[in-house]
Amino acid sequence: MSISLLCEIAGIARSSYYKWLNRKPSKQELQNKEIIKEMIILHKKVEGIYGYRRMKLNMDKKFERKLGHKLNHKRIYRLMDISKLECVIRKKKKRYKRSVPQHVAENILNRNFLAEHPNEKWVTDVTEFKYGTSKKAYLSAIRDLYDGSIVSYVFGHRNNNRLVFKTLDQAIATLNEEEHPLIHSDRGFQYTSYGFKRKIDKAEMTHSMSRVGKCVDNGPMESFWGTLKCEKYYLHKYETYDELRRAINEYIHFYNHERYQDKLNGHSPIEYRTMAA
Repeated sequence: MSISLLCEIAGIARSSYYKWLNRKPSKQELQNKEIIKEMIILHKKVEGIYGYRRMKLNMDKKFERKLGHKLNHKRIYRLMDISKLECVIRKKKKRYKRSVPQHVAENILNRNFLAEHPNEKWVTDVTEFKYGTSKKAYLSAIRDLYDGSIVSYVFGHRNNNRLVFKTLDQAIATLNEEEHPLIHSDRGFQYTSYGFKRKIDKAEMTHSMSRVGKCVDNGPMESFWGTLKCEKYYLHKYETYDELRRAINEYIHFYNHERYQDKLNGHSPIEYRTMAA
């Protein structure tokens, strides 16, 4: 295909093409070419750990004396983008818009973690696990403060209302008609939803919530997550969801029925609970 035909298709004059072809690069274009060359060398040397800010510091040291001024950070950012040079760490995380709570309860529990009888005070939360190549799974659980037993739990692929609501439904199903425990949670979106409040009200239970940013208000639940992960999760690598699910099931059964505790007079949570009954 001839140059004349290509120019006609592109809608430009043949003389303009030859003018562009024979033009000399500008001083800034030559500088940019040199800067890009040095950035590629440095990027390989540091194995891609520099973002545009640290890259600018290094390019300043190399070019400031030659150019008579420091390089603009926007210029470095643009040249890195053109050259496809990306930092391999500390990428800026997507910001999520914080949802407005539909329902908020007072911190009625107020760190009074002692209970005189079963199903008097419950605490609940959701925690995250990883398996395979950074795939995620979530565990929702309710713990009784009387004996520390796990009253109910649900393991799932997603941290959503369904996970939390199913956990609550299972726990409520274990109650007698005269039992209406206080349940304490953080201010996660599931617990501040109208759906969760409706279930609490229907069961004639009292809802208590941690203060904003105060995870110690839900200390017993956080303590259980730490125990589970230290005694089971961190000791093994899980390749599949089912493998991790089986491990969680095994540990919670062990914790409830076979893990003897001094504070329970040497009994397991379920043994101690049975004695109270």
